[in-house]
Amino acid sequence: MSLMEKEFLEKIEKHKGVIFKISKMYMDDQDDQNDLYQEIIYQAWKSYGDFQRRSDFSTWLYRTALNTAIVFLRSEKKRSFIQNQGIENLVVPQESYNDTDDRNMKLMYEAIHQLSPIDKALIFFFLEDFSGKEIASQLGITEVNARVKLNRAKAKLKEIIEKQKNNRI
Repeated sequence: MSLMEKEFLEKIEKHKGVIFKISKMYMDDQDDQNDLYQEIIYQAWKSYGDFQRRSDFSTWLYRTALNTAIVFLRSEKKRSFIQNQGIENLVVPQESYNDTDDRNMKLMYEAIHQLSPIDKALIFFFLEDFSGKEIASQLGITEVNARVKLNRAKAKLKEIIEKQKNNRI
């Protein structure tokens, strides 16, 4: 294993929770979540050589993961043809996360799946405690615009969750 591969794997291991969260936010089916998780790692590895370290690795990974999730979601062909790419040694095993017992978490993820890709990204950044300025920087918009969009996304999410709760009563 090369030094670059080892460095990449260490960084991915440190930030795999972010990849998992994005996968879960953008895909509701477990198999699709796993596919997206692997696709994010693949895309990050593919572009890792171009990572210029002008920002933190975590910032770069957020952007890469969100862009990959949006493309993956829109793609009719959700399966990546990576078997001949020689990265089978770079697969990071996904730890099992079990939140099925947590009803509120399940409701939240169900609601998030109903949001647009941009609203999902905004909610993700909010849940990760990004400031308005950091969200704006990640999305390439003004801070005021980021805050307005975030407030709208939170309102949509709240509305969806309330409808879900009312339908389950």
